[in-house]
Amino acid sequence: MKKHNFYAGPSILSEFTIKNTAAAVENFAGTGLSLLEVSHRGKEFIAISDEARALVKELLDVPASHEVVLLGGGASMQFCMVPYNLLNLKAAYLDTGTWASKAIKEAKLFGEVDVVASSKDKNYSYIPKNYTVSPDSDYFHITTNNTIFGTQLHALPAVNVPLAADMSSDIFSCPVDVSKFDVIYAGAQKNLGPAGVAVIIVRTDALGKVSRPIPSMLNYQIHIKNDSMFNTPPVLPIFSSLQTLKWYKEQGGVAAMQQKNKDKAAILYDEIDRNKLFKGTAAVEDRSLMNVCFVMNDEYVELESAFNQFATANGMVGIKGHRSVGGFRASLYNAMPKSSVEALVETMKAFEKQA
Repeated sequence: MKKHNFYAGPSILSEFTIKNTAAAVENFAGTGLSLLEVSHRGKEFIAISDEARALVKELLDVPASHEVVLLGGGASMQFCMVPYNLLNLKAAYLDTGTWASKAIKEAKLFGEVDVVASSKDKNYSYIPKNYTVSPDSDYFHITTNNTIFGTQLHALPAVNVPLAADMSSDIFSCPVDVSKFDVIYAGAQKNLGPAGVAVIIVRTDALGKVSRPIPSMLNYQIHIKNDSMFNTPPVLPIFSSLQTLKWYKEQGGVAAMQQKNKDKAAILYDEIDRNKLFKGTAAVEDRSLMNVCFVMNDEYVELESAFNQFATANGMVGIKGHRSVGGFRASLYNAMPKSSVEALVETMKAFEKQA
């Protein structure tokens, strides 16, 4: 039976990425050595790292004012690296979920943090609007997509300060104006590759302005100067991420991925809205294209476990919702084929008929 991987992360990867990574694990670039055992300073891997950073710039149309670095520690490390490098006196943050809250907690260690708005009052089921960001903020931090609660910012906030963004779960899913950001960061394990590396896009002239000393390992300027090779990088996740970036280019780039994502999400949301058994949990205007969260309608709550078992028996993997929301979550990242979404919809219809 075909398995359909809806896990929220680590999550589905393209067959192109998996096939090429597996081949490199056996014999990397004709060296006769495994990717797992080659030197990160060998010319073969340096070429991989350079190409990966160049493709990030190409796919996202990164301006010359910004640099790309590939670092270990994942997105969670960036929760402290961003304020360490950019928060001089005060920063503004938007609280839209668990990961935004974690970023806020870390930033408070480095200076004043103004939480301009929060959707915690309704269990993060919507994106706050009509807030004000103080013009003297060093930056305004947003989390563009919320994996746990299934909400997403579909337009950049209109503010007069630089933006900082955690794009871990929707980077490369839609075009973005990088010029508006001081920093964008994303963990690999949702739309790039295996966990262990993060991609960071940083405006170089925003750096070097804080008064505090910054440890070398947490200093963006050090990593930029050393072409992401200041210390031993996570070799396999970087190689796999490069394969995904190549695949994106073959698919037509970020704009093409956006249209595919819209099509996939519409198929599933239409069924959630039609099916008498289910209802969505996020505000309609803020529904995520990456993480679709839904629960049983009130009169069918007792069927939740039965549907989970039914879906699993039909090859649906990883659709159980996060404990913060309950119900179900289908993650539709870039590598998710439309056929898998259609299979989930058919499973929902079949269960409805027997309910």
